[in-house]
Amino acid sequence: MINSPVIEQLLDDRSYHIEFNGHLSNHSKHAVVALALLGASPDRIKEYYDNYAKLTTYGYGLEPPRPSKYVITEENWKEFFGQRTSFSSYCEFFDRKERELGMDEVLRRYVPTLLPGWVGAFTHATIHLGWALEAGSRWMTVEGLAYMAFSYVSCYPERASSADAGASGVDSLLRIADAWDADREQLRRWAQELGTVPESGVPEGIHPELARSGLQYRNARMLAEGHPLIYDTPSWIADQDVATSWEQLYYTATLLYLSRPGDFVLLHLITSLHAMEQIAARLPEDMHRYVITCYWTAMLGVVFALADFPKRAKLEALHSAFEDTVDAGGNETWRPDWELTVARSFEEEEEHNPKLVHVMRRMWERTGGRSIYRTAAAQFTATPALPPSFEQPPTE
Repeated sequence: MINSPVIEQLLDDRSYHIEFNGHLSNHSKHAVVALALLGASPDRIKEYYDNYAKLTTYGYGLEPPRPSKYVITEENWKEFFGQRTSFSSYCEFFDRKERELGMDEVLRRYVPTLLPGWVGAFTHATIHLGWALEAGSRWMTVEGLAYMAFSYVSCYPERASSADAGASGVDSLLRIADAWDADREQLRRWAQELGTVPESGVPEGIHPELARSGLQYRNARMLAEGHPLIYDTPSWIADQDVATSWEQLYYTATLLYLSRPGDFVLLHLITSLHAMEQIAARLPEDMHRYVITCYWTAMLGVVFALADFPKRAKLEALHSAFEDTVDAGGNETWRPDWELTVARSFEEEEEHNPKLVHVMRRMWERTGGRSIYRTAAAQFTATPALPPSFEQPPTE
């Protein structure tokens, strides 16, 4: 929970659309939350917010709110999932519902339906919601719910089986890496072909704007097509306590990130995992394993869509190095190191970096100083170059 009039005002700001230049996500409020939680001054955060609105790291400014095409109601709120329409009307819908029911009931009633689509907008809708809940911002939470409906891309959790008998997240990850190592070229060609827009046009069920994205198109196509390895739900999700599963997911996602330090895609698996845990904490306990299943399924879809799953030997070597490694000396010994990493993140125009630092510091503290999280926190990313498809105007 963040208590600052300046921060609250920024998170309540309604001057800009949730996206710009078509499908690019407006990250400004994510940065506000991350910087505030890391201890940046309100003035510094306000400066970042204003500068980002004028010129994002992609070279475009934010855009004013877009008019809604439809009026969203209780009767039709599911009809427009993933159609990238009527964001402001979705906000008005969830705003009304919150005033009528209260936030806890709104989350309980609507989030389970939205969860399968959590990877939409390349996880940024889920990040918007989860980080809003952590910050305690009512309006940003409303926006997050609306954005999840607006950008919904299903991970099809109903396809899940229980074929994976792995004892932990790492066991399951290594099992999948084995399968890729055994048939890497064929799997790579399959994933690359799947992620290429056919000459006949965008397949049915995928919004044309995602084809302009490239990355989001590949994710949507991979999740729609699926693969048995993606839907082999690990038995550890059902067999162990939820707290252990969350810790294993953080460790597994961070291991993936360190297999390609600074990778822009893999970083999102960490910051969205944090969002998913924040969301789960506001849902009934019997929903928590479902949240984890949705995360695991879509996480694998995202990594498969890269068409180059990390090799088992590298993952195994990293696991061997970090599995039992804890930073000796405690908080006081490592405080200067964390202060330096935090200070570096304050100077980054790419707001994914302070988000990474916040999650990694939180996990380092939560696990008694596991070295993997301090190491990953310093592996900053850069804004990727936009694909040639951006030479064309947005489809909407």
